[in-house]
Amino acid sequence: MSGQREVIHTRIWDEEPEADNPFAAAACYCRGYDVYGAMLGNARWSEYLYLLFLGERPAPAAARLLEDLAVALANAGPRDAAVRAAMNGGAGGSTAAACLMAALAAGAGQYGGAHEVYRALEYWKECGRDLESWRARLCNPPVEERADIWLPMEHPPGFDPHGASCPAPVRRTLDHLAARSPGPALPWLAAQREDLEAAADCPLAMTGVAAAALADLGLGPAAGEMLFLLLRLPGAAVHALEQMDYGWRRYPFFRDAVILTDDPGPAPPDSEERP
Repeated sequence: MSGQREVIHTRIWDEEPEADNPFAAAACYCRGYDVYGAMLGNARWSEYLYLLFLGERPAPAAARLLEDLAVALANAGPRDAAVRAAMNGGAGGSTAAACLMAALAAGAGQYGGAHEVYRALEYWKECGRDLESWRARLCNPPVEERADIWLPMEHPPGFDPHGASCPAPVRRTLDHLAARSPGPALPWLAAQREDLEAAADCPLAMTGVAAAALADLGLGPAAGEMLFLLLRLPGAAVHALEQMDYGWRRYPFFRDAVILTDDPGPAPPDSEERP
């Protein structure tokens, strides 16, 4: 209809405009809560995340579970593809945004990445806590009926196809979260881990623990995938910053591969980087 106003539809956010500027907000409400008038100074980061993703204030146990999960996922270390991608950008002099986008791209996939968590959450939705259903699904993964941006999974989601045994950080994270989870998935996973690993023929990975925690928090596959991407960014950011300080000459994957055709010679002694 001609003259109809364009309206953004959202159940998440509402604003009241300033009296002298309709383009600036005087008050902001997230899911009905006054962010700057009531939440700021009273809500923890984990509680705000829960409110944003799930639409309601979390119970204390749920907030603590999300907070502990965030600590476990914050930095996967340089072995992780997403962190290494950010490090590559930092060593090469890329911008902050480019480093984080590289981490998101490399960490979005189906081997240790966010879409593996998506697939694992689908398994939780389908199999619940039925061990026989899990065994059947792990041994006979579903075949996509249509072409997708993602290729078929080459290993059971939530498990490490190249692992020899379940690593200590994965076991410790699972045990800690399972003891404090308000939901049933993590305790069940802790109790059935060895049986599931036998069915998958590979050890549990951190993506499997994360998927169970996200299931206990009430997140579906799409929301869990998005939150997993977000929670892993801090480690990528700080590793990129560190490599920016070191420079590419101290980064082993660039140093021996970069050949200057117009090398100006050694830098002055006071500006040379330490070997």
